[in-house]
Amino acid sequence: MEVSNKLNRLLFFDQARKISEANYTSDPNDADNLTRWAESLLELSQCQCPQDSLKMIQDAIVKLEQALSINPRKHETLWCLGNAQTSLVFLTKTEDEARPYFKQAAKYFLQAVDEDPTNEVYLKSLEISSKAPKLHREILKHGLDQQIVGVGPSTATSSSSAKDAKKGKKSYNLKYDIVGWIVLAIGIVVWVGFAKSQMPPPPPPSG
Repeated sequence: MEVSNKLNRLLFFDQARKISEANYTSDPNDADNLTRWAESLLELSQCQCPQDSLKMIQDAIVKLEQALSINPRKHETLWCLGNAQTSLVFLTKTEDEARPYFKQAAKYFLQAVDEDPTNEVYLKSLEISSKAPKLHREILKHGLDQQIVGVGPSTATSSSSAKDAKKGKKSYNLKYDIVGWIVLAIGIVVWVGFAKSQMPPPPPPSG
C-alpha cells in the first residue's frame, strides 16, 4: 500500500508539472503557476539520482525567482525557495558548501513568516531550519553524506564503535524527519493549489 501511494503521488506531481509547463506557454507571468511548477519539481527531485535531483532543484529555483520577480511578496514562493535551498544542503559534502544554503533558506523562511505570520507550516519550517546545520554536521561526521549524495554505501559503521553507529543512525533518521517534513509540506501546498483544477488530489502520505 505504501509503495502504491508513493507511486501515485509521483504520478500526480509529474502530471502537475506537465500541466504547469503547458500553462506557462499561454501565460508566462502567472506567479501561482510558476510556484506550483517549482513545487512539483521539488517533490519529484526527492526520488531522483543526485545529479538529476540537483538539476530539478536548480530548475525549480529559476522558476521561483521568476515568480518573485512578478510578485515579490508572494509568501508561498518565498517559503518554497527556502525548501529548495534546504534540499540543496543535503546534496553537499562539506559545511562550507552547505553554509550559504542554510543562510538563504532561513532568510526565505523568515520572509515567508513575515508575510504570513500565523501560517503554521512556515513557522515549523523556520524552526526546522535552525536545527538543520547541527544535523548536517552529524551527517558529515558519521559519513552518512555518502548515502545522501549518492556516492555509495556508507562505510561509517564498518570501523566505528557501536555507539558511533547508533549516533549515525539517529542523525540519518533525523535527516529524513526534516526532509520528510519538507516534502509533506510541499505536497500539502501543491494539493491545495490544484484543488480547484480538474486534477484529483494525490493520495495522502502514509505514516
